[in-house]
Amino acid sequence: MLKTTENAKETAAVVLPAVLCTLLWGSAFPCIKIGYLAFRVQGAFSQILFAGLRFALAGLLVLLFQLVREKKLPVPPRQSCLSVFGLGLVMTTAQYLLFYLGLANTTGVRGSIIQGTGTFLTVILAHFFLRGEDRMTRRRILGCLVGFVGVVLVNLDGAAGGFRLDGEGLLFLATAMFSVGSLLSKGITRTVDPFCATGWQLFLGGAVLVVIGLFGGGRLAPTGAQSWGIFLYLAALSSIAFTIWTVLLQKHPAGQVAVYNFLTPVFGVLLSALFLRESLSGWKTAAALVLVCAGIILVNRSAPAAEPQLPQRNHP
Repeated sequence: MLKTTENAKETAAVVLPAVLCTLLWGSAFPCIKIGYLAFRVQGAFSQILFAGLRFALAGLLVLLFQLVREKKLPVPPRQSCLSVFGLGLVMTTAQYLLFYLGLANTTGVRGSIIQGTGTFLTVILAHFFLRGEDRMTRRRILGCLVGFVGVVLVNLDGAAGGFRLDGEGLLFLATAMFSVGSLLSKGITRTVDPFCATGWQLFLGGAVLVVIGLFGGGRLAPTGAQSWGIFLYLAALSSIAFTIWTVLLQKHPAGQVAVYNFLTPVFGVLLSALFLRESLSGWKTAAALVLVCAGIILVNRSAPAAEPQLPQRNHP
């Protein structure tokens, strides 16, 4: 009885903060499109500038949090500086360059579902490139297949429109950058504090986006105080969600926390429909959401001890 009570308390300690994280991440989809309107963002380079300023500020917020907590500015070891900068180029510059451009040419509903596939790509890449870790199982393969079926379904021609390379195609590439960045960060954070690595990669990666946007002639024209409010929210949500998520991973088993990732596309779809009045595309969107969520649950679910694992490639 005592053990059951302790398990219930542990579960309760994870549920609310984990749901808050996924709610924040899901809300980014409609808020980005609202931000485009609030800042009169027109053209690719203005979108890049908007993204760069947002993530540079998000990185500063993470570093400020660590500065207050540790009473000193977090700086990566000298031998890791290039690795952290490289992580910023992949995880922030490349990922969000593709993400922002792609999201401008699709709906928040479809964008949130496509972004949910990042979990599957990470699982697949980890099997081949992380020796002795994250072995692929039949259950995980099934989860990946189920999730991708959902993504394909929502992109079929119909009420939601067809597949566009400059929309959904760019978002798929953005998820690939996230997956590659996840593997890189796993190695980097063995020698660099996660807050330090994330803060600097967000700031440096965002700064590169700002430079690209300015050199390309990008311009922002805020329409008032409300526009700055949405901008600050977009920057803060990344910092807050990352901080909470990291604390959860420090205090609880990773699998217990990771399963809540399936709520992000759900919140993204619902909030896009609420704030942008985007169509849920009837049964296709509903079915796609069910499949994506089922796939994420299968991937994150603990496999039985007897379940066979697929051979893993070894690297010298």
